Formats: sequence, C-alpha cells, structure tokens
Amino acid sequence: MTPAVVLAAGLATRLRPLSLVRAKAALPVGGVPLIVRILRQLAAAGVADAVVNLHHLPATLTRLLGDGTGLGLRVRYSWESEVLGSAGGPRRALALLDGPRALLVNGDTLTDCPYADLEAEHARTGALVTLALVPNREPAKYGGVRLDASGAFLGFVPAGSDTPSHHFIGVQMVDSAAFATLEDGVPASVHDLYRVLAFREPGAVRGLVVDVSFLDIGTPLDYWSTHWALAAATDGAPEPGAPGPVGRAILWDDVQLDAGAHVQDCIVTDGVRVPAGTWTDAILRQGVGPRLDGEEVREGLYVSRLGVPA
Repeated sequence: MTPAVVLAAGLATRLRPLSLVRAKAALPVGGVPLIVRILRQLAAAGVADAVVNLHHLPATLTRLLGDGTGLGLRVRYSWESEVLGSAGGPRRALALLDGPRALLVNGDTLTDCPYADLEAEHARTGALVTLALVPNREPAKYGGVRLDASGAFLGFVPAGSDTPSHHFIGVQMVDSAAFATLEDGVPASVHDLYRVLAFREPGAVRGLVVDVSFLDIGTPLDYWSTHWALAAATDGAPEPGAPGPVGRAILWDDVQLDAGAHVQDCIVTDGVRVPAGTWTDAILRQGVGPRLDGEEVREGLYVSRLGVPA
C-alpha cells in the first residue's frame, strides 16, 4: 500500500478551548486518541510508512505515537514552524517519503473509506489528485466539491451554496508532482492549487464518490457526539444521569475528582482537579494562561458552557 501523510498541524480554532489543551488529532475519542485510531486503520489497510505533520502542541501527538512501535507502521514527523496550510503542509511532508504518490488523510476525521479502491481509481485515471467524496447532504454546514459527469474536478463551493456538490471526507490520493510548483516553507491552500491544476490540465484533479460513513470533529459539540457514538459501539457509553460521581462525562488524563464532586454532561481536560459540587454542561480546563471569551473562572478552573442538547 502507498505510504501516508496524516495532516495534524492545524490550530483547530473552532474546537477551542479543547484545542488549547491538546492538538486536535490527540483528542481521546471513545477512549482512544483520534490519531491512534487513524494510524491503526492505515496499518490494517497495509500502510507501512506514515508521516505526521506537526505544529500546534506537537508533544501531545509525539508522546502518543513515538516511532510507531505498537501501531504496526513506521511514523516520522514533518515539522512546521508556522502552519503551512492544506497544500504547503503536504508539500513539505511528501518530500520525506519514497515513491511518487501518497495517501493524504486529515487528522480530524474518522471514516471507513476503502483506501485500496481510491488508490486503484487514482492509478486507472492517471490523475494527480483523487479526492474521496460522499454526497453533500448538509450543504448549509459543509462546503463542497463540484464534479463533471466523468468525475473530473470543476471547483469548490462554499457552505450555504445552492449548487449541488459532494462532501470531501478528508482522504485523498495524490502524486507528489501535484505540489511540485509550491515553494517549501510557504503557506498554500489546496483550494488555490487544485483550481490551478484543473485549469491547466482538465482531469488532473478528480473525485471518487464512495458509500462510506464519516465522523466529523469540528466543534466541541461535534467532538462530544462523535465520542459517544464510538463509545456506544464498544458498550462504553453510560446512561444519561447515571448515579455516582461521574454521569455522562468525558474525562481526559490525570483527572481527579474531590469528595463530593459530580460531573454530568461535561468534558474534563487533562490534569484538572474537580472541586466538590455539581458540574453540569461544561468544559473544564486548568486555569493557566490566557482565558477565552466565554470562559469564567471557578475555583481555579476555566469553565465554559458545552451546550449539550436537552
């Protein structure tokens, strides 16, 4: 199987305050960090070599992965002193791999995409880029990709557009040559690059529409929903309002609950000591460093509303 690049360098501003504690791909989802789930899935598909690009809170990822021992594949890192973007990041990371092509996987989406089918379609058509797509059933929430009848890329459409489109699920097969015109270390976006490629050579960028599931982690509520969807699949989901100090809550590493503390519908991030009392519908993080708008200080913690639906 072609080697892989997992894109995990982004700041994940929509996920704050969670992404102020860990890089997005390091968030535990259903008890397993997102990046670990992705790399295990790649290894199971036959990928033996992976590069992870890093910028934001990189230690939260490297301490989970090391060199890939225990995950079934070799892991190396592409370091970015500034975020190089959806095209500039791959431009740098691809140079670490042997061979002319790679599987690019976003580090913030879980999907059962058939990687082998994507690779076969990419080879069959001779494209430089092949995007894995599903029908865009939530155009108000997601931007989309337009294709012609043959599957060739026509352009991107923004969220809220009435133009029929497909939703990109964060997996693509690319030839390194697609990024060859970019200068290393200069931020660049695939939105610009792919439009140029498609204009210069129609059919160089293509889409493969697949019938798969995907789970998105864009906001704290997306993360909450995805966590419980995966926990339920492994019988790890408590009943809402379960008795005891922990009801339905996500506890990260090194969390301590004082006597008399109860958390319900909460995300409690790394290293938090929860004082006595009832904590409901909240994100709790250590009260260290800058505080976001919307966070209040309660007993030494930064606390914000999660917004779990009633």
